[in-house]
Amino acid sequence: MTSATDSRAHDAEVSAALRARGGRVTSQRLILHRALRELDRHATAEELLRVASERLPNLSLPTVYATLELFEELGVVRRVAVGSGPVLWDPRPEPHQHFACRRCGRILDLDVRVRAGAAIEAARAAGHAPDGAQLLVMGLCDACSRDT
Repeated sequence: MTSATDSRAHDAEVSAALRARGGRVTSQRLILHRALRELDRHATAEELLRVASERLPNLSLPTVYATLELFEELGVVRRVAVGSGPVLWDPRPEPHQHFACRRCGRILDLDVRVRAGAAIEAARAAGHAPDGAQLLVMGLCDACSRDT
């Protein structure tokens, strides 16, 4: 759970990022950012809509997606795509990798830096325009591996 001081600091961070880009600081944007930080885990847009709708009853899913995409551009959240499942939004924007449990579906942070230069160069050589790379480790989480 985030403290009031942490919440103010995160509000200031997202507000500064919005203003630096010429964007408006709106209550919807602040509430969505707070909701993701308060969940303190990887969440879908639908989950964020449910949480934020308690404070903003007329909030729509397209608005949530548009705001999350803006936050990603600003560098205050990260998009995490895991296989064919829904896109998850990570409240932790700094570089890190992820572990996905193939049984329970949990997504966990891995605090390791990965040099993805070779993969990025291979993508460029194939004619793509990569802007980054992420490593996703898959398997059974500690809880699921104990249950086998």
